[in-house]
Parts: sequence; structure tokens; C-alpha cells
Amino acid sequence: MKLALLSVTEQGRMLSQKIADQLTEHEVQRFCYDRYTDETAISFQNITEQTKILFPESDGLIFICACGIAVRSIASQVKSKASDPAVIVLDDRGKFVISLLSGHLGGANALTESIAEKLQAVPVITTATDTGKLFSPDSFAAANDLIITDLSAAKEIASAVLNGEEIGFYSDYAYQNKPEILVEKQNCRTGICITANPGQKNFPVTLFLIPRNLVLGIGCKKGISAGQISETVRKALDSVQIPENRLCAVSSIDLKKQEPGLLEFCQNRKLPFFTYSAEILASAKGEFTVSAFVRNITGIDNICERSAVIHSNGKLILRKYAENGVTAALAECPVFLDFHKRRK
Repeated sequence: MKLALLSVTEQGRMLSQKIADQLTEHEVQRFCYDRYTDETAISFQNITEQTKILFPESDGLIFICACGIAVRSIASQVKSKASDPAVIVLDDRGKFVISLLSGHLGGANALTESIAEKLQAVPVITTATDTGKLFSPDSFAAANDLIITDLSAAKEIASAVLNGEEIGFYSDYAYQNKPEILVEKQNCRTGICITANPGQKNFPVTLFLIPRNLVLGIGCKKGISAGQISETVRKALDSVQIPENRLCAVSSIDLKKQEPGLLEFCQNRKLPFFTYSAEILASAKGEFTVSAFVRNITGIDNICERSAVIHSNGKLILRKYAENGVTAALAECPVFLDFHKRRK
């Protein structure tokens, strides 16, 4: 996660450094009020203005200040649980860690528990399903990288869980640790359907959860723009009627590791970018579209298909689509669902 730590006091500054040192698994940047800052932090004069900048570009905001300051700072920026970043608040002594916004989908609850454990602080989580230790469709989806297609249906199912109703369940994928409240029946009022191909609703209130498990393999000419890549990818996805939000990663050959247009394309979509040597790509299993031209340039007969298969450890669902100096292919990562899995 890309996290921003904001502090307004000297104690808060010291605590922010301690937290940053602990959260090594995340990309962390510290922001300190200019009266209490240091050489490794970015200083600010107005926390509300700083928050306006950070809110849309961060996966999580961690405020070290009074709750009221944090609430007023984010108030004008809050839009939807589907897009808002995680927001967490700590007192500057590090006694309490409060999950304030986007507890489930944004990962604030999981991050709160992680920080509290590292600081030996008290985690404060108020979402009803968590306080009652009940199944949460939001948390399950976030932990298993599933796309929630209908927030109103998710809310209706969460309400049904709190009321003790049985929730219908169907999955095209293997799973484990299913809670008892989820039942494989067709006569439930609400239900969850996990599939890559949502169609007719299985239940009066059906929440379709779609796996975000497709790797986009890309090959491109040197100097290609992010816009050209985007246009080709859009057409490739449209050809198989797959939405872009199912993409989980982008892969290519290591010769493209610093290709500006490709890096910009990935950055704009917050997609991780992975590259592999020609030798590793050659080890991919399967039949691939051969290009003598690509082999002469790179030493391997195909980049997009092979890199997608290598990274996904799965199978191709879209072979090479070529246009405007860009080639694109899709491979599907295997999916195994675990109801005990928690977002990190």
C-alpha cells in the first residue's frame, strides 16, 4: 500500500518515524507540520490542504493527531467506500489506533490491527461485523482480491448477516473455511455468486464477486506512448468482453523494464509491473504465437503471451492482440478462496 503519515506535534513526529520504520512492507512517506519536522519528512503548513493532495493518490492516510482534526481534514474529500483510501488515526503517544474510514474495502481495519500489534497499542474498530466477529462480504472480497459489483447488494447482505439470516452461496472456484451462515441453497433472499461471468441472478438479492486475477502481457516498440498502449489494451479487452478492473498485474521482457510509456501506463492504473529475461520467458509451457522479427530483436519468439503465462502460472485466455506497435495478451491466475484470509 502507498501510505501517507501526517503528524502535527513533536511527539507525533517521533511516532511517525517509528511507524514508518515498522511498516517495511508498504511504501510510506511522512508529512510533518513545519514547526515539528525533520530531514526525512515533507513539511506542511495546513493539514487540510495537504490532505486534499494526498487523499486521491494514497492507498491509506495515517493521522497522528486528534480525531477531530483528521475528520475535518478529510471531510470534503470523502466520496465512496469503493474508492476512498483507508484512514487511520492515532494519538501522538501511540496508545490507540483507530480505524476511521474504509475499514473493509480500503483495508483500514487490517492496517489498524497491524499497526496496533507493532506498537503494542489498542486497536479501535467499530464496524459491526468485526465487533461481532461475523462474516463480512466486504472484508472477504478485499482479502481474496474479488471485485464487488454492487455496493447496495453488499450492504444488504451485511445487514442480513447481522440479522442472522442464511446467505445463499455459489462459486465457480474452489474454497475453504466457508462460514456456516453461507449455504449452498437457492431459496435464500440474499446470496453471493463468485464467477468471472455474471449473468442471471441466483437470488433475489445477488452479489456477484468477480476475481481480479488477469495478467496483462505486453510487448511494444521503443518509445511507444502510454496512450497508444492504453488504446491497444482497451481494444484487446473489448474483443473478449473483459473489464479492465479484472487486471491484477502487467508483465513483459526485462528489456522493457524502464520503458517510459509502459511504466506510465502501469502507474496510471496502480498495476504492478513485472519483467522477465528471455531465458525465463523461453521456459513458459504451451503453444505461443511465433514472431521471427521479435526473436531477432529480443532473443525470444513472443513476449506478451509468454510473460503473461509466466507471471500468472496459469493459462492464456487471450492470445496476442497487435496494433500500433503494441502487442497484448491475457492469462488467468488460478483462484483459490479462503474465508479465513485477511487483507495485509
